[in-house]
Amino acid sequence: MSTSFDEEYKRDVLEPARAAGDQPPEDLRLRYRLEDPLAPARVAERVRQVRQCWRRCRGQLKYRKLIDRLEAEHRELAPLFAAAERGDLGPLNERLRGGAERDARRLADARARLADAAGALRAVTPGELEELARAAGVGRAELERAAAAERITVREPDRLPSSPPYAGYRKVREALDVLGHRHLAEFLFGEAPAGPMRVLGGFAAPGVPAGPRTLPEAVRAASQRWARRTRDSSTTHAGTVLAALRSAPPDDLICYDVVARLRERHRQRASEQALLRHAVEELGIDPADARRLVFAVLREGGPGGGPADRLRALLDAGEVYAAAVLADALDEAGEEDDEAELLADEARRRVAAAVRLRDAAAGQTDPDRAWVMLADALELVRDLPGAPDLQRRLPPHPVPRVTAAAEDTGVRISWAPSPSTVGEIGYEVVRQRGRAPEGPGDGDPIPAGESGAVDPRPPVNVPLYYGVAARRGNAAAPIACCGPVVVRPEPQAVELVAGDGAVTGRWQVPPGAARVQVTRDGSLVPAERDGFREEVPNGVAHHYLISAVYVDAEGREVVTPGVAVTVTPQAPPQPVHDLAIETDPADPHRVLASFGQPATGTVEFVLLEEPPPWPPGTLLPVAEVRTAARRVPDTPTSRGLALRPGGGGWLLAVTVAGQTAAIGACHRHVNLPPPAGLVAERRGGELHVGFDWPEGVTEVEVTVRDGTDERRTVLSRAAYEAGGGVRLPVPPDRAVTVAVAAAGMRQGRRLVGPAVETAVAARARVRYDLERSGPPWRRSLTVRLTAPQPVRVARLALVRRPGTVMPQRPGDGEELGSWEAVPVPGEVSVPAPAGTGPYWLRCFADDDAIELVDPPVRRLEHKR
Repeated sequence: MSTSFDEEYKRDVLEPARAAGDQPPEDLRLRYRLEDPLAPARVAERVRQVRQCWRRCRGQLKYRKLIDRLEAEHRELAPLFAAAERGDLGPLNERLRGGAERDARRLADARARLADAAGALRAVTPGELEELARAAGVGRAELERAAAAERITVREPDRLPSSPPYAGYRKVREALDVLGHRHLAEFLFGEAPAGPMRVLGGFAAPGVPAGPRTLPEAVRAASQRWARRTRDSSTTHAGTVLAALRSAPPDDLICYDVVARLRERHRQRASEQALLRHAVEELGIDPADARRLVFAVLREGGPGGGPADRLRALLDAGEVYAAAVLADALDEAGEEDDEAELLADEARRRVAAAVRLRDAAAGQTDPDRAWVMLADALELVRDLPGAPDLQRRLPPHPVPRVTAAAEDTGVRISWAPSPSTVGEIGYEVVRQRGRAPEGPGDGDPIPAGESGAVDPRPPVNVPLYYGVAARRGNAAAPIACCGPVVVRPEPQAVELVAGDGAVTGRWQVPPGAARVQVTRDGSLVPAERDGFREEVPNGVAHHYLISAVYVDAEGREVVTPGVAVTVTPQAPPQPVHDLAIETDPADPHRVLASFGQPATGTVEFVLLEEPPPWPPGTLLPVAEVRTAARRVPDTPTSRGLALRPGGGGWLLAVTVAGQTAAIGACHRHVNLPPPAGLVAERRGGELHVGFDWPEGVTEVEVTVRDGTDERRTVLSRAAYEAGGGVRLPVPPDRAVTVAVAAAGMRQGRRLVGPAVETAVAARARVRYDLERSGPPWRRSLTVRLTAPQPVRVARLALVRRPGTVMPQRPGDGEELGSWEAVPVPGEVSVPAPAGTGPYWLRCFADDDAIELVDPPVRRLEHKR
């Protein structure tokens, strides 16, 4: 029997306690295998049997520490068992009740530690779970169940790539940053895939076909897309990225690119939530993959300080030459271990290959090929001595073609890009008078772009030559030239004004011009240096050409193509004298205008906030009227011209002919728009009404209807603002309708505008009372609800507030209970609150149709 008991005791007690860090169970029923109901004889026999099991198990090393702790604690519990053996089970029962509470506290502490370790990711590793269980003194299985209940995942972190699959990843990263792409996937698929992407276990994204050929085809499509673009620095950086995607598996490279960016943010001490936000919102990673990535990155070990770690840190930073020098120093000092030796060999091999490339580039005749060799050498060894200087001294191929053309007062220079496709190619543009420039520094410099430049202020009426030189690093290619170009600007600020049977012209003579020539329909028109005036018939379009005349170096006159202007003289407009305005009965926001049509011109209406500053019959430019007033949309109807002013002010009739306007009659328009934002709310026996006061309105009319009665109230804006709204007495048990309309005086009559309405439901008065009942050890608190007629409360809450102040809202205290859809009359109950007073109890109803009436204060306040 002892053998079977020992096996069961080991399985149920000792093994879980070992898994909990040799922490004995707090529950004495479990520790001593006690059975209910407790009997003095059975308790004494079971304690003896358990202690014999301890002595037999102590011979096993794995249980020794745990048994020692059990024996030490048993010495403190011995008086309880001695009393139980004598027949007094009270102390033991009290201790049993406390043990369950301590077990519960320990488990709660373990759950809190587990939640802290899981963080925002809601995940821990098996090792972390086991360590937490041991530290908190609970079993691993118990903590695993707690993790499952809290939806915390227990898993090993994914193995992330420790080194880039492409040696030149750093250049790829720099190229992506220059091109403005967040990661490689965005470079391949444009702005972004159709949805969040997955990078663990292969690349996948919504809208991207699945299969092993997807990414190679995407790389090929990106190569073709960039090949069609004009060569510039962007294509160079794109070539760097495409070379990496062709050299390494795109799946691995995309995954490493995302992991490297997360590691970089982690090194910058970003929090879990910041890393998750960076992965999901900024990198566009699927939330599930983002959690796995962040979980794995956060659980990666930091670098050490040994020789291998120092070499690895230098290699990861791209300082391969420095790593090779360090390797030689470690070799001489005899400090290399096996891992350091492998890293040192890698550094030496990369330095040797880079030196060979550097020496081969020095003997190349093609500067582009030499530049690529040096770039490859620097990809292998970024800190290779002499390679950056040699690369900066390699010039690109010269620009094959340059053109220049005069545009207005400037010159636009264009050129074909240099055939060189590697390196950062820039261009320098210079200007020279009378001859071609001999080099980049021979002439006046002009700001240049990638394939063009604009000379904003060149000399006028002088032969100009332009040269373009391609530059890479510190070296410039031979200059390419074009010319001559002669700049002869047209007359500036040309303005022709058509009057009644006449046309007047003005302009500014460009610098260097001898005079200005004017022609109309092919015939010369006499003109002064800065303007002209001639009489022409009305109603006919006249086509003018204003040209500048220059004298070249040989004394010959050169006429520019000229500025073409068409004008049509017209008779002056006639003003509107008789005007009638009335409100459209079909639309209160629209008015109808009736007037006699003038003989010349077109009538339009404008709205001014103040009386018109011009007397009727005034002629002035149309632009002046439209600057001072807002044009009102109009629609012709059978009853007149329909206008929608959109506000109050002065409606002015304006007759327009060409660029001239005639001021006509005006009308004072009073706008009565309906109020907006109408809100009505019951507050006790009053109805509180609020709304947005309409602009330009001095008073409103408020109407309240409760089915049998209708009351009207006229309210000024001052009274409305002083009272913080409108307060009207209404019966609490009847539904009411509130209507608000703007009012005002127009032409001696009081008018009321369109009204807005809102309905307010009746509120039922529900009374409640609080009553305690039940035995002292199980007291309950009952809420009894009554009402004149049966109703249902959407939500009822009972709140307790310690102290001497009554709670005024549900958040003022502890919520003892809450109920949904409570029928009235009826009652609900909760356990009575423990502890002593003073405290207050009060019910709150979350229901707009219910008015909850409190019982007397003595039923709510508890002083003991």
